[in-house]
Amino acid sequence: MVNIREVAAEAGVSIATVSNALKGTGRVSDGTRDRVRRVAQGMGYEQASRHVLGLAVTTFGDRSWNFAGVEYFAQSINTATAAAHARGYALTVLPSSLGAASWRSLPVDGVLLIDSPQDDPVVRTLRGRGLPLAFDGRPDEVRPGEAWVDNDHAAASRSMLDHLAAQGARRVALVAGRGRDHYNRAWIADYRAWCASQGRPELLVSAARPDAAEALLGLAEPPDAIYTTYDWGLELLALARGRGLRVPEDLMLACVSEDPRYAATDPPVTTLSLLPETSVALAVDALVDLVECVPVAPQPPVPTRLAIRKSTLRISSLINS
Repeated sequence: MVNIREVAAEAGVSIATVSNALKGTGRVSDGTRDRVRRVAQGMGYEQASRHVLGLAVTTFGDRSWNFAGVEYFAQSINTATAAAHARGYALTVLPSSLGAASWRSLPVDGVLLIDSPQDDPVVRTLRGRGLPLAFDGRPDEVRPGEAWVDNDHAAASRSMLDHLAAQGARRVALVAGRGRDHYNRAWIADYRAWCASQGRPELLVSAARPDAAEALLGLAEPPDAIYTTYDWGLELLALARGRGLRVPEDLMLACVSEDPRYAATDPPVTTLSLLPETSVALAVDALVDLVECVPVAPQPPVPTRLAIRKSTLRISSLINS
């Protein structure tokens, strides 16, 4: 499949000139416009004019799962839709189980990929088509015609761990995700670095284990604080209650989540928000700029927000603050 870069190379002009020539926009002479159009037609290239963007979550490959049922991704979809509409584009949310043949012929102008893993086959296919790509979550490699937006995961991890330590936690455990995306790898690396700097034991388990949290609480010296990088706070709270553990007196609990229900649990659970309403909007704007051949500057890290609630408050003077 011929892409816009190949047309530009054959015509001896920039990608932006090809885009403007085929759209009838920009400052392009009539002679250049006609020549570019002849080259594009001769090479079998059709200028994308669908004004449609794709959104995909490829963290777990082509395994079918309802990512729209997770609050983070639900907010990401809503944000991406609004941001695309504001720029005059439609947005189609793609199922994770989409096959390779569909990726090769997907009728979109560009794709936003959320939490793309290492060596993502979807990325390889889309790059082969020459489609503009934007990533929410840092990819392993960024090429020309691509952009990415991500949080400051190191600062986020430290804010969570330092808070738990300040509340008296001595054995902090992490239930990490099972994906191969940068998000998961960064949180594990930051946790290990913090434990080493503080001289604390690593109590790290993967959520790939169905008994991950139970295994932690079954240790001879169990943790006195557990946090998880995914939206499993409700499960941890139920597990602690089932074991007769008081939260936060016996065990502090926290999770990374956008779910507003944690403010009303008993006790309310501390959460860290990745602010997808900020990162995803930036990623969509960058993607549209790439589609329209507008230069895209690197984005600064998106901050996170730690909502401290009673599940991690052992100092009584702070509970009502």
